[in-house]
Amino acid sequence: MNGTIRVGTRESALAMAQSRLIVNLLESRFSGLKFELVGMKTRGDVLLDTRLDLIGGKGLFVNEIENALIEDKIDMAVHSMKDMPAVMPGQLTIAAVSEREDPRDVLVTTNGQSLKELRNGAVVGTSSIRREVQLLALRPDLNVRQLRGNVLTRLDKLGAGEYDAIVLAAAGLKRLGLHEKCGRCFSVEEMIPAIGQGILGVQVRKGGKMQELVNSVNSPDTWLALEAERSFMVRLNGGCSTPVAAHAVISGNEMKIMGMLAVNDGKTVLRAAVEGDKRQAPTLGERLADLMVQNQRSMGDC
Repeated sequence: MNGTIRVGTRESALAMAQSRLIVNLLESRFSGLKFELVGMKTRGDVLLDTRLDLIGGKGLFVNEIENALIEDKIDMAVHSMKDMPAVMPGQLTIAAVSEREDPRDVLVTTNGQSLKELRNGAVVGTSSIRREVQLLALRPDLNVRQLRGNVLTRLDKLGAGEYDAIVLAAAGLKRLGLHEKCGRCFSVEEMIPAIGQGILGVQVRKGGKMQELVNSVNSPDTWLALEAERSFMVRLNGGCSTPVAAHAVISGNEMKIMGMLAVNDGKTVLRAAVEGDKRQAPTLGERLADLMVQNQRSMGDC
């Protein structure tokens, strides 16, 4: 393979750091290849004053990068899988996923307080409705406010006193070398992570040597966990548009996937889990989604 392989990514510090992890992995396998990171600004990086679900959702972080891939301006793209919408362009595919980094969410405060220790009515910042509904299920008195921007910008706003606490992904903090901020992690049971949280995906055009090259660094068990979580998301896509979360854990040949569905305008948080053979990952995700829909219908919500 001749020339330099162009790797598309968002241009934030975190996205660049994550893309370097993938490049390092590929370079360790293919020492003769050269890679170039191509940073891009997406609409999600520009439109910071509005909730994502009101202006297009997760696709705002990937559309420009996917278009560059389709137009052959880049050769591959690195995405946080939690940012990937349920459907991608037909000519593109995820050829490999990384091993999963810490999937948990973290409560970050200036003085290390836990969620229970926050004052009554504390202002907590997050850009995620998934986090908001689960936070309010744990502490209904909290004042959850919109918080957009990259990780360092959010930490600056916390330091400036605009929020009593903010919620971030442990994976992002650790990939930025900010391990000291991860002292107050939520368990995956009390705050179920976003679908694909902690997983990096490498997207390429279908067919050809690039797909084969990238597939060689795929993490098999992470792939199965992601399949289960995304099949849960896809299965629910035809129902009500409400916040969802799912997290799959593999032990040997067994998989457990837990899920969350918020209904009644986020006032009620439904949770469920299913277990089975990891080789049936997509089916397990669909079973969990069907169980959620049954529970939702029993409430007369949709």
